[in-house]
Amino acid sequence: MALSMRPFHANHANYEDRQDDPLSKVLQPPPDESPDERARREQQQREATRVSLEIDEGIQEARKMYERRKKAVKILLLGQAESGKSTTLKNFQLAFTPAHFRNERLAWRTIIQLNLIRSLKTLLEIIQDEMESPTWTPPPPPPIPLSEKARGKLPAGAPVPTSSPANGGGKKAATRSIRFSTQPPNDAPLTDVHRRARLRLLPLLSIEGEMTRQLFPELAAGLNPLPDVSLGTSTPPSLPGVKEVCVRAGNGWKTVLASLQAQGEKGKGKGNQNGPIDELTTSLSGCKDDMIALWEDQAVRAVLRRRSVRLQDMPGFFLNDIARVASLQYEPSDDDIVRARLRTLGVEEHRFTMETGAAGSEWYIYDVGGSRSNRPHWIPYFDDVQAIIFLAPLAFNLMLEEDSRVNRLEDSISLWREICGNKLLEGATLILFFNKMDILQATLASGIRVQKYVPSYAEQPNDVLHVVKYFRDKFRGYHKRLSPKPRPFYCHETSVVDTRATAVILVGVKEGILRAHLQSVNVI
Repeated sequence: MALSMRPFHANHANYEDRQDDPLSKVLQPPPDESPDERARREQQQREATRVSLEIDEGIQEARKMYERRKKAVKILLLGQAESGKSTTLKNFQLAFTPAHFRNERLAWRTIIQLNLIRSLKTLLEIIQDEMESPTWTPPPPPPIPLSEKARGKLPAGAPVPTSSPANGGGKKAATRSIRFSTQPPNDAPLTDVHRRARLRLLPLLSIEGEMTRQLFPELAAGLNPLPDVSLGTSTPPSLPGVKEVCVRAGNGWKTVLASLQAQGEKGKGKGNQNGPIDELTTSLSGCKDDMIALWEDQAVRAVLRRRSVRLQDMPGFFLNDIARVASLQYEPSDDDIVRARLRTLGVEEHRFTMETGAAGSEWYIYDVGGSRSNRPHWIPYFDDVQAIIFLAPLAFNLMLEEDSRVNRLEDSISLWREICGNKLLEGATLILFFNKMDILQATLASGIRVQKYVPSYAEQPNDVLHVVKYFRDKFRGYHKRLSPKPRPFYCHETSVVDTRATAVILVGVKEGILRAHLQSVNVI
């Protein structure tokens, strides 16, 4: 008996499969679908297809970015607040991406002007505090010139007052130019002239406050305000607290600043007020002579010495450059930008495409906020960095701003030990920067002895060579003892505000990091 075979058709099988597939049944159009409903359904399908393609493209782009980041060099900048992390970052930009660095020159002009006013504000507060102290007494008024008739009534042998050359005899009135102390520094008192100069400069503080509120809107809104930063016990208790220019991580402040600059340019075209940035520049220029006279005055310098205040050692110091920074035509130099102080809160990622050396290679540098409260949270996110640049100023005589009970150098050593012993960071090369060597030299030259703050230093010579060797050996010992596996120890003495010397160091650091990175990815 012959069997009749029905031919098998693939399309027929697929059709039956689709008939049995619940999803296909759901997706099938209803049998009574109208033309309008069909058009809407097809439009929705096209939109869904477009979104799906976008998601696929995003996944592909993310995969490419991940592969690119795997090949990139990643560096972590670490150190306590005011150790010089942001300044080191700017030195990297200047040395290896100079075109990008100089494109931001105009943005930094406003920050430098704000730095100048902050230093001036500190100076004015010291002058006010000095004049309000119980020991201050105003100097006697100048002698009043006497007429010939009055002279005849003086007792025999009495001294005869003479008129002041500035306004004697009713002649030419005194000009507005400031004439401050000419007495020896130890004897020169603050006078009413200083008080009047201070009053003339106070409007600058209002302009600075308004500018800061526009640059950092969270201050004006009162929402999650940036913390005040006091100078702590790194300066004498007689020095009033001062707020720093602080920004949250990211470049939002540059966007706001660009908007304010655009407003100023628009105002110029209409002949109106040129905006807050031009107002700041114009006001500084108008107060330039008063600022220079006050800063160079011998009586003011005597007060600073008596209170052991060294404004020149504080970040963002531009009082020695008033004539240049307060001019209408001021344009920041590379050194000015590197010296500018802008405190960063939080973790900030900076991506570089090298313009020099290994041109085209990508580097990521992470600037971690130096506050002690931030430290426990960031380590797990940086286990893939190739190098850690650790900045440790040898500030053996200063205390932390956020905790006046903790010595700065002790805190640096504590953080260094934590980094050396962390297993998540065992693959990273540790590069130690003994930063702010210029301040260390000035501290030792002033006669401050290391032994007073570090008893274990004992009777060793109190000079830079021996002090640096002592602390280098201490940091090297912790590095060798605590590292989970052997790794080389690198230590450099730096003053990162010295751009030329730092550039030489960074070139060597970059080559070493790049060589280690290429070895890690089996390129060499």
